[in-house]
Amino acid sequence: MNYKVIGTDGKTYGAAGAEQIHQWIVQGRLESRTPVFVDGASEWTFLGLLPEFAKQFPGNIPPVITPPKPGVVQSPKTNGFATAGFVCGVLSWVCCCGCPFNILGLIFSIVGLLQISSAAEKQEGQGFAIAGLICSGVSLLFSFGFGLLELALSPAKGLWHVGHF
Repeated sequence: MNYKVIGTDGKTYGAAGAEQIHQWIVQGRLESRTPVFVDGASEWTFLGLLPEFAKQFPGNIPPVITPPKPGVVQSPKTNGFATAGFVCGVLSWVCCCGCPFNILGLIFSIVGLLQISSAAEKQEGQGFAIAGLICSGVSLLFSFGFGLLELALSPAKGLWHVGHF
């Protein structure tokens, strides 16, 4: 069986037989994470994952990682809390007096922004979170404003509710 490997210099070496690969491992020229292509295989893998060479790398087996296919770009995922904050912010303008959607929108948007800024992997959705924060905040301010306006226009009605607690 023949193997092709990618050296630390980025060049492809081989086709080499198993004996040659064993020699390169002993010489320290290859390690368990060295990319290798086995004749007849469909994809590259790591040298430490091949059973015929794994014993030469005690306890140093890398995780299985498939390289991205050429031309395929993986875009970062959108943060779910940011999306939920935006949806709640929009619903706070559409439904009744905005409650509870404006409060939920504020909470979800803030959590989304915190997760996006502290995530190890890049996440999308900052615009959704900010829009949700603005929609929810303005909706909450309008709800309080209209509540105070109603209380000011009919104070007896507000006091009646407080008096019969």
